[in-house]
Parts: sequence; C-alpha cells; structure tokens
Amino acid sequence: MRMFVIPNQSSVPKAYTQFTDETPVDPMEGGSRMKESANRARIVDCMEEFVKYTILMKPHFALLGDRYSEREEREEKKAAEKEKQEVESNIDRSADKQGVNGIEIGKI
Repeated sequence: MRMFVIPNQSSVPKAYTQFTDETPVDPMEGGSRMKESANRARIVDCMEEFVKYTILMKPHFALLGDRYSEREEREEKKAAEKEKQEVESNIDRSADKQGVNGIEIGKI
C-alpha cells in the first residue's frame, strides 16, 4: 500500500550532528537515536500526521491508489499471458493432429 502523505517541512539542518553515537551509553536508549530537540519534535509531529492521514485514507485505497500507467501495465501483461496461452494451446492441438506413427492422438 502506498502511504498517502501531506508534504510538510521535515528536513533537519546538519542532520549528521543531531544523532547519538551508534553504541549507546544506556542500553535501554538504543543507538543512533535523534537527540531531543525542536528538530526531533518537528519530525515526530510530521510522522504522526502522516500516520493519521494514512489511516484515514486506507478505506479509499482502491480509488486513490489506482493509476492509469499501472492499469495499462496490467492490461499489457494480461494480453501477453493470453497470447502465450493461445500459442501453447495451438501447439498442443497441432501435436494431437500430427499424432505418433500416423495415429492421431486426439482421436484415441
């Protein structure tokens, strides 16, 4: 499922300075976490909005997640599969008609 989101200002200036070390001092804290700051609060706010919006839009996924280009791809795949099946069935029918040692297998 695609996640439908509303763009928001969620960039972090100098992000490489905003995270803890990989090896945590406190094992309960975990490694490489974003330090408490206004930037972290803004990121959390954005993620909460994204999750809420996604939950609200989930019942409408069939409508909103359907794209013209994807429908075209599906139709092309269906047509190719159908053509492949027709070719295979024609090969099977011609093999039946040819038979073995002059005897048509399809008539047995």
